[in-house]
Amino acid sequence: MRIVSLLPSATEIVAALGLANQLVGISHECDYPPEVVAGKPILTRSAIPPGLSQSEIDATVAERLKRGESLYLLDEDLLNELQPDLILTQELCTVCAVSFATVRDAACKLASDPRVVSLEPTNLAGILENIRTVGELTRTADRAEKFIASLQQRLDAIQEKTRHVSHRPRAYAMEWLNPPYNAGHWVPEMVSLAGGVEVLGRIGEPSARLTWEQVIASQPECIILMPCGYTVAMIQKEIATIPFPDGWWGIPAVRNGNLFAVNATAYFSRPGPRVVEGVELLASLFHPQLFSAPSHENAERIELTRAIV
Repeated sequence: MRIVSLLPSATEIVAALGLANQLVGISHECDYPPEVVAGKPILTRSAIPPGLSQSEIDATVAERLKRGESLYLLDEDLLNELQPDLILTQELCTVCAVSFATVRDAACKLASDPRVVSLEPTNLAGILENIRTVGELTRTADRAEKFIASLQQRLDAIQEKTRHVSHRPRAYAMEWLNPPYNAGHWVPEMVSLAGGVEVLGRIGEPSARLTWEQVIASQPECIILMPCGYTVAMIQKEIATIPFPDGWWGIPAVRNGNLFAVNATAYFSRPGPRVVEGVELLASLFHPQLFSAPSHENAERIELTRAIV
C-alpha cells in the first residue's frame, strides 16, 4: 500500500503501526518520528509568510479565510507522481491543514483512485478511534488494538493517581497568546485527566477567541501556554512581545509564578498518540508531588516581569 499522510498526527499513527516503509508522502508539518519522515516527499506548504508575530498571523489567517483563500498549498503534480492508494487528511480545522475539498478534488484526478480518509477527532476517545481506523485501513488492526490498549492503560494510570488529590487547580490552557484563545476539543479533557479544572475551554468544542476580560475574570491558578504549533523555545521568544493588560498581573497563576510554556506542537496541537504524554506532562505540572518533572525541552516555567512605565 502507498500511503500519503497530510497530517502530523496521522503520520505518527502510521509510524506507530510499523508502516513507515509504506509512507510515500507527507505534509510540511510532519516532523515526527524524525527517522521516519526524513527524506519523504513533502506535498504541502504554508501560504502564510514566515516570521510573523502572533497578532500578525491571526490577522493574516482571518483575512485569507474572509477572501475564501486556502492557508496551505498542495503540490498536485507531486501527488500525481506518487499515485497513492490511501490519503489521510482532515476536515475538522480550516487553519490546521490543507482543506478536505482540495485533497478530494486532487485525488479524483489520480489514476490510482486513492481512498481519501478524513480523520477528525474532537476528544481523546476519537484520537484512539483514529488509530483503530488507520489499522483497519492498512490491515494492521491487531497491532492497532494492542497500541490503543497500551495508551489507554497509561491514561488510566494517570487518572487513578489523580483521583483522590485534595486540590485540582483551576487551569487555563492558552491556545493562542495574542489575541488570547482557549484550547478546545481534546485539550480540556487532557486537563481534567491530569487532575486540573479547565476554566475556559470545553471538552469536544472548538477553540475560540477570548477577550482579555474573560481571561482575567476566570482567575486561573495555573496557565499553560500552548499556542498551536509552537515549541517551548518559540513561546519563550513570543511571550516577551505580548501587550498584557493591567488585569493580567493580578491573575493568581501570574502572581504566583504558575505560568508554564509547553511543547504544544508535540503534545497538544496534534491529535496523535503523543497526547498521552501531554496528559502526563500536565499532571506533572498540576501535581509535582505525584509525577516526575518534565524535561526543559517540553515544559518550562515562565518568569514575567511587568514593565514599569
